[in-house]
Amino acid sequence: MAFPESIPFSPAGDKLPITQGDFRDFAADPIAEMRKLHAEHGSLALLQDGFKKVAFAFGPVWNQPVLSNAQDFHSMFFAIRGSRKSSLRRLTSGLLSMNDDEHREHRRMLMGPFARKSFEKYFEGINQLTHDMLNDWQVGETRDILAEMTQFMLRVTSGMLFGLDNPEFAYNLGHMLHEWVQMNHEIGTGAFVADAKYTDRYEDLLNLSDELEIQLKTLLEMKRQDPGDGNDVLSILLAAYAEEKIVDENKLMGHIALLFAAAHLTTAHTFTWTFLLLSQHPDVMQELHAELQAGVLADPFNPNSTETLLDRILKESMRVLPASAYSQRICARDLTLGPLQLAKGTPVVFSQYMTHHMAALYPEPDKFIPDRWLQIKPSPYAYLPFGTGPRMCIGGPLAMVILKMVIPQVLSRFKLSAIPGSTINGRVISTMLTPTSTVPLLLEEQDGNFRSAPVEGSIHQLVEFPAEAKSARRAA
Repeated sequence: MAFPESIPFSPAGDKLPITQGDFRDFAADPIAEMRKLHAEHGSLALLQDGFKKVAFAFGPVWNQPVLSNAQDFHSMFFAIRGSRKSSLRRLTSGLLSMNDDEHREHRRMLMGPFARKSFEKYFEGINQLTHDMLNDWQVGETRDILAEMTQFMLRVTSGMLFGLDNPEFAYNLGHMLHEWVQMNHEIGTGAFVADAKYTDRYEDLLNLSDELEIQLKTLLEMKRQDPGDGNDVLSILLAAYAEEKIVDENKLMGHIALLFAAAHLTTAHTFTWTFLLLSQHPDVMQELHAELQAGVLADPFNPNSTETLLDRILKESMRVLPASAYSQRICARDLTLGPLQLAKGTPVVFSQYMTHHMAALYPEPDKFIPDRWLQIKPSPYAYLPFGTGPRMCIGGPLAMVILKMVIPQVLSRFKLSAIPGSTINGRVISTMLTPTSTVPLLLEEQDGNFRSAPVEGSIHQLVEFPAEAKSARRAA
């Protein structure tokens, strides 16, 4: 079934929206390449490299069919899966590699720990870990907030999702998972282009997968020896495996790998970007400080609220610097998308970053303006930090709970100030918009007086800071 011809299409010209290019350019800088494609073709584009093609769908009009029609647009998060008996195949067999009935069944099984009724049992642990982190901080220190929030989320993830209290093991496992996901996507480019830069590391990926599987089996054994209260995600998965035989060992390993990686990295990045944005927008921080001093707290159970300033800050932070910059679907059959005839197996990229930076949806889209949320209410296909449709991120509401609980505690105790002249870089790695440098912030007494500071780096290509937060060269 083709999509109706009445769906509007906005080409930049009269010809078909096809660019002959090099997939390696997209792999090197996805945002830059998507900007070029959008500027040249508008809301739909096709990048062709030799005989291989990738379609790009920009904005809510095309996000809707791609994300709502899970029958025609399948998920294939990993381009390289390995042989059937490999560790790589087992580790890539989780929810993001499932489709149709299999996906629905496993998603239903995994939803329990991420339902609102389960949140309260996590509160004590989150508050204790926040307290421990802040007690380790001292006024006058400069902390890499990326490293701090990554380590914090590793502890939250290991305790809350897997019922473990072993920070060193969690940190090592998290680092290995981060490297594994990044290597997967880098080498996955080799599925589209014949370049030794990507294909020569395939053996490295297989070896890392073997090592990672050993660590995940250790995690399973630790859990079997100390099951705890049975309320964490891993306990539920093990119970399903032992009692109902719903998941086999392969899919169990895939679920664990993806849940651990996704849970800590995306939220750690959102913390980092939010604290950086606040450090460079003193007027917003001043208003938030007054709100926190007055005891006004965001409702952690309402992820869609815009009632408090913190609600709006988080919405705007995840709009302008979304943790997930883009994702993709695979055509499950030959189909038509606007003027494009797409063959079965063609990847279709959709982009949270590109949609969130469309001026038609968000005036001055590159600026951080939290109060825009007092006037707008975009559709789920125009604002999608956690995706949308039947494959929407199951952990999104829980991530919002963590953010709304932790940020007020941090900012009530410390003032986080940018370091003048520091370099802040970010780019897309493994579909995630990731800080690629340290993000140094000075810990100061929370006195309610805020200022920004000029910084360098590629952050200025991603978001527009106020003039006083730009370097002298950029301000000129």
